[in-house]
Amino acid sequence: MGRRIRVLAGLWALAEIAVFVLVASWIGVGATVLAALATTVLGWALMARQGTRALEALRERAVAHRPPGRAASDAGLVAVGGALMVLPGFVSDAVGLLCLLPPTRPLVRAAVGRGLAARLGLSAAGPVRVRSTRVPGASGATASGAFGAPVRVIEGEVAGDVVDSGPRPS
Repeated sequence: MGRRIRVLAGLWALAEIAVFVLVASWIGVGATVLAALATTVLGWALMARQGTRALEALRERAVAHRPPGRAASDAGLVAVGGALMVLPGFVSDAVGLLCLLPPTRPLVRAAVGRGLAARLGLSAAGPVRVRSTRVPGASGATASGAFGAPVRVIEGEVAGDVVDSGPRPS
């Protein structure tokens, strides 16, 4: 595992140098250095703005006694994206922007989720169809869920064959 990380880090550094040289030959060395500095400043600004929003979403979910859900992954992606934007290099800036911008964050989240699921050997189960029957006069039972919040329990039975392939990534 350590060797693979060193190889990937070396390839990443080589790509950063190659892109830097290509950009410098295209617009000049001075303009390239200024562009690299500008993307660093942009990274700090985006990280501050998006980081504040992500932390506010986490705080709201905590106050409402709800699990963090996507707010936690958004906060993590903002932190990673900000770190990549602050590092010098145009390749890291492009990947950092994907993590920082709200429209592209779901794409990164899905890619990371698929990668983790594959690494952990998890496979997504197909759709589960549930046939529900209503009992006259019953309004549904309630139970205590995470953080003591009431959860509505809906009873039913599974219609058709279901193959359990383990936990599904969310």
